[in-house]
Amino acid sequence: MPVWSALTDQTDPTQLTSRAASVAEFIREHGASFFDEIAEHVGMLPVEVEDALAELVALGMVNSDSFAGLRVLLLPSGRRGRSTSYASRRKRRLALFGMADAGRWALVRRPMAGASNRGDEAVEQIVRTLLRRWGVIFWKLLGREANWLPPWRDMLMCCRRLEARGEIRGGRFVAGFSGEQYATPEAVGLLRDVRRRPHTQRYVSLSAADPLNLIGIITPGARLASLAGNRLLYRDGLPVATYAAEEVQYLVDLPEKEQWEAKTALLRRHTSLVLDDLATMGGP
Repeated sequence: MPVWSALTDQTDPTQLTSRAASVAEFIREHGASFFDEIAEHVGMLPVEVEDALAELVALGMVNSDSFAGLRVLLLPSGRRGRSTSYASRRKRRLALFGMADAGRWALVRRPMAGASNRGDEAVEQIVRTLLRRWGVIFWKLLGREANWLPPWRDMLMCCRRLEARGEIRGGRFVAGFSGEQYATPEAVGLLRDVRRRPHTQRYVSLSAADPLNLIGIITPGARLASLAGNRLLYRDGLPVATYAAEEVQYLVDLPEKEQWEAKTALLRRHTSLVLDDLATMGGP
């Protein structure tokens, strides 16, 4: 945690709402505080304090003693329990936790700027994390990562050291990309298995906010905005259709029947029985 937080911007956001600023100032002056203490002293309604805490949590400025507070903030405001009594929970059939169960809220402690964000140890930890995430890393792939990561040249030197120690492998693992590539030994074996595996014409539909939205990065096509409402459809690892702005766009030429199947898979419609019946009857 100190390594990752040291790499991010250390300056507090200046565009806080007045409510969030008041809550942050109270916590800064009084230290870690319970929800009811904050609500009582800042002179806000509980729902206003919840909104202020949600803003501060989203900006990485505060956290709590447990995950209960985050779970509450993820619920719509109408479903957040106001009472912690067992009878009330059972009667209302709402969440089994409330803001009073979150413990104390405190400002996130930031490491000293520059304390650990330039050392070889920090870069190595980040490289190992990226290797666990992707299996193979190269410069183009990092387009999906945060722009505050160390420069690729620093990570490249780290990869060369790890390769010299025999911990990772260097080579050409993904075709079509220039520059050095590095992979874990396990990933190399998996890539070989995938290369030998016959195509199954299987569709995989996912949200464009998923990290596997790599269209325009390592797969063909224009980049698709990483919005939860957008969708992307893969077939045998290649993108075949996208959904954005309430419009389906096909990236490859498909017969009419396959277009319907692709659209159904892309939008995750529950029509598996219909598809099975059409296949059995040799449908239209």
